[in-house]
Amino acid sequence: MNELPSRGLGRLRVPAIGYGAMVLSPGMYGEVDEDRALAALRHALDGGATFVDTSDGYGEDGHNERLVGKAIKGRRDEVVVATKFGFRVPDGAEPHRFPVGFEFGELAVNAEPRYVRGYAEASLRNLDVDVIDLYYPHFPDPKVPIEDTVGAVAELVDDGLVRYLGLSNVTAEQLRRAHAVHPVQAVQTEWSMWRPADPDLLAAARELGVGVVAWSPLGAGFLTGTVQRVGDGDFRRNNPRFGDANLAANNDAYVAVRGIAADLGITPGQLALAWLLHQGQDVVPIPGSRTPAHIEENLQAAHIDLHADTLAQLDAALARATPAGGTLLQNGGR
Repeated sequence: MNELPSRGLGRLRVPAIGYGAMVLSPGMYGEVDEDRALAALRHALDGGATFVDTSDGYGEDGHNERLVGKAIKGRRDEVVVATKFGFRVPDGAEPHRFPVGFEFGELAVNAEPRYVRGYAEASLRNLDVDVIDLYYPHFPDPKVPIEDTVGAVAELVDDGLVRYLGLSNVTAEQLRRAHAVHPVQAVQTEWSMWRPADPDLLAAARELGVGVVAWSPLGAGFLTGTVQRVGDGDFRRNNPRFGDANLAANNDAYVAVRGIAADLGITPGQLALAWLLHQGQDVVPIPGSRTPAHIEENLQAAHIDLHADTLAQLDAALARATPAGGTLLQNGGR
């Protein structure tokens, strides 16, 4: 197994680039067969991306977690496993809905404390592990105070089922309130060259010593510079930024950024990941890919050093590149 530079998410040490496993479940980025998905996961682990991010909501009936469980079998001690909960609302429980900028209009979660242990036990079975290293509520529940959800996870930590608490898609205020109940090690937020992170959230995380996990660090593949159209069965069809007209406009808007990558002799995707890594030693992106060559390309970004002049040039180019298609996710939690 190769090794990557490591970083701290609070007290948790992880490689500088992790692996987002969502892409490996059917219905996310089109169809994918089990053998190809497992091969991709194992290639990521062999390449040093031993911080693996999944969720009980990716794929049908815990598909993504079960896939991760198969991939890490026999090498559990090498891997930091992160998963999320709240989307698989139990039968008879009320779905708590909140708006999003995707074409389907809303998502639904239930993070009531009475269901949290059941979510964790199901994830432990799917993953075939004894403990979850990092456990996040996937989204704050719009009907449940974040303190109540976090309190339920804290009980799992006390019982040895979870090692560390994380938060996902929260505001700075929610992070502060949660951290007052139980220490938070990592906050996961969408962050890339085409989706800035909330500066208030970053400031709060750094004040509290909380690491930042950047999900969709390649802009759902857009920042690789290879996406001209998305097909049927691809989750991105719901994203207005990937509509034909918006996608063409966005590709035009990011020409300068891709030009900087070409000048450096690296790929646009590597530049996007290296740029994120240069935003602070507490930042860990979790790109996902199904292709071994792309996985290797992503992981090489952990070794790319960007000069201050290049970073300034990038900031200027990004200031001129406003994505067409609006904001995608909204926080409706309590």
